[in-house]
Amino acid sequence: MSRPDLSVSHSETLQGRRLRFDRMELAGSFGDIGTLIPFLVAYIVMAGVPAMGILFAFGVALIAIGLYYRTPFPVQPMKAAGAVVATQAGQLAITAQVVYCATLLTGLVWLLLAVTGLAKRIAALVTRPVVVGIVLGLGIGFMLQGARMIAEGWVVGGIALFGALLLLENRYVPVMFLLLVFGAALALIQDPAMLGELRKLRPGFEWPQFALRDTTWRDWSAALLFLVLPQLPLTLGNAIIAVTEENNRLFPDRPVTEQRVSATTGLMNLFGGLVGGVPMCHGAGGLAGHVRFGARTGGAPVMFGIILLVLALFFSGSVDVLLRLFPTPVLGAILFLTGVQLALGSCDFSRDKGERFVTVAVTALALWNVGIAFLFGLLASACVRRGWIRL
Repeated sequence: MSRPDLSVSHSETLQGRRLRFDRMELAGSFGDIGTLIPFLVAYIVMAGVPAMGILFAFGVALIAIGLYYRTPFPVQPMKAAGAVVATQAGQLAITAQVVYCATLLTGLVWLLLAVTGLAKRIAALVTRPVVVGIVLGLGIGFMLQGARMIAEGWVVGGIALFGALLLLENRYVPVMFLLLVFGAALALIQDPAMLGELRKLRPGFEWPQFALRDTTWRDWSAALLFLVLPQLPLTLGNAIIAVTEENNRLFPDRPVTEQRVSATTGLMNLFGGLVGGVPMCHGAGGLAGHVRFGARTGGAPVMFGIILLVLALFFSGSVDVLLRLFPTPVLGAILFLTGVQLALGSCDFSRDKGERFVTVAVTALALWNVGIAFLFGLLASACVRRGWIRL
């Protein structure tokens, strides 16, 4: 598959500074659901976090971020924290209160790094080979995870992926809409009783509550130890440095800085912790997903945020039914294509053998742990610059 042309012409640059609310922006706004839905389910099922607070926090954050950055800048769950909840919530006694504490503490950490300028200083130490390796590793990781999800239903996933590849550049019927319709139709065919459940859905207004009223010192300490600290290097590598690089490559007319990204990460988590949200970040993969499916302005996150707000305020009690409209193999196809977009955008390797070594090594480690890959890249780059590593 040829690399898509995402260069921005002068006329598109002028238009891009204005928010668009057309069908392509709406289609692209769903480009990150392949990562959102699995973590959403994990928090609801494993930690008992009510859907209302999660959706409300994400909705407000997406609208604010779209209006502020004016690009399809993503808001997504923090992956290390989400993975701990998904796999070890029972063992570590991670409850909804622990999650709320982690969200607030995360906000404080990243806001502090932004205010003190430490985020910018740390980012300045990161060389381009490290960033390229992290982004490429994330892209390949998304492709592998997407393939595993497709494997849960090869026929369905294969049809979704092949059909999406054929129609990916269609500007009249956005491929994301076709994928969502295909997934919903398949879910209804496989479970006809779901149609009756959908007919019974009725809006019922609910307002978010203050989430931290019943927390204990045990909740705060568990949040810091199990959810906040393990996430820091991953967030710095992917959700601060890599997403800044990706945004500025795709939208040079609307650049961002690591300090601004750190600040918005802090602010949206401070808000999320108060209303019952989960740890959120900006990720390079989310940006690639939005762009891959047609988004070019901040209109995409704004529209998706409005959809999540409506679900939170009026249908949060029915989220379990609505989530079943997205079969795992179809989500896998979306995630796979997001990974392709991310990986293609990072295929810009240095001619220096030492720097290529750093990129390849960081890429491989990022498939296992982005935080470890980030720290290794810093060390390896320093060794290459000093001539301690010769190839």
